[in-house]
Order: sequence, then C-alpha cells, then structure tokens
Amino acid sequence: MGDPGDDALLVLFANGDGQAARDLTGRLGPRAYSVALRVLGNRAEAEDVAQEAMMRLWQMAPDWQPGRAKVSTWLYRVTLNLCLDLKRRRRTEDLDAVPEPQDDSLSAPERLQEAARIDALQAALMQLPERQRQAVILRHIEELSNPEIAGIMDISVEAVESLTARGKRALAKALAGRRTELGYDDG
Repeated sequence: MGDPGDDALLVLFANGDGQAARDLTGRLGPRAYSVALRVLGNRAEAEDVAQEAMMRLWQMAPDWQPGRAKVSTWLYRVTLNLCLDLKRRRRTEDLDAVPEPQDDSLSAPERLQEAARIDALQAALMQLPERQRQAVILRHIEELSNPEIAGIMDISVEAVESLTARGKRALAKALAGRRTELGYDDG
C-alpha cells in the first residue's frame, strides 16, 4: 500500500490512530528539533520547542485540511515562531557554551575538528540577523526549497533568495580567516 503521506497520517491520528502519531512524530519530530537547535543553539530549549510544536500539531489535527499546506511547512513555521518567542523572553544566555553532539564513528582528532567546525558555524550563524539565520538554516542545513521556506517565513521567494544570499556572504566573511584553523587548508 505504500508509506502514507503526512496529511494522511495527521488525519489518521485525528481519527484515533496512535500508530499514525508515532509515525508522524518519528518523521517530523527530529526535523523540528534540528531547526530549533540551530536557531536557539541550546539542546534543552530545542527539545522543549520541538515537543511544544508537536503538541500544537496534535491539537490542531482535527481541524487539518489536507492539501491547503504541507504538514511539515506548518510545523516548521510553528517551530520558528516558538523559537522567536523563547528568544524574546531570554536575551542573556551564552549560546556558544552549548556543545554539539559528536559523531562516534570519527576518530578523536576528527571529532575535535568537526566539533570546532560546528562551533564555528553555530557562532557565525548566531551573528546573523534573525531572518537571515532562519533562511540560511532552512535552506542550507535543512535543505528545504525556496518556495517551502517562503511559505514557512511568510515572505516571497525573492526575499528568501535575498536573505540566503546575504546570510551566506556574511557567514563566508565571518569564517574566512579561520580556514586553516578549521582544517580547510587547501595546501
């Protein structure tokens, strides 16, 4: 029968199917968490935001109208809004102190190098204006299309293109002097 789409799973959940909820959570939960982690820079807060976004998805499930929007687009938008709300409430926490998860398949020196790269990228991302950071994360880290991002951020595709281009230039400038330190030495 094939794998049901997000719309179908949400409708099944609204009709009392617990397995549909588990399937949809397994499919969308990690992506909501990833976006929240990149925007907030804090694992605990990202977990809370992802859980709250999923709770809101379950609450609105009975009213979902398949075909009007993608479930994932709706969830990304809610996740970003929750991140922005949280950031408005707190402005003083040191986000650079949060370590990133490490990949155990790498050797110790490779893990250290990768952690330095992740930390440098996260620090550079946190220096971007909020909207640029959101667009860059959604486009280049979450690999969403520009039209999907436009829908999530409620802006035009051209605005998404402009935000991502400016964000990429700012990231490149912020990281340019660190190529050797981060192990990207060409020679």
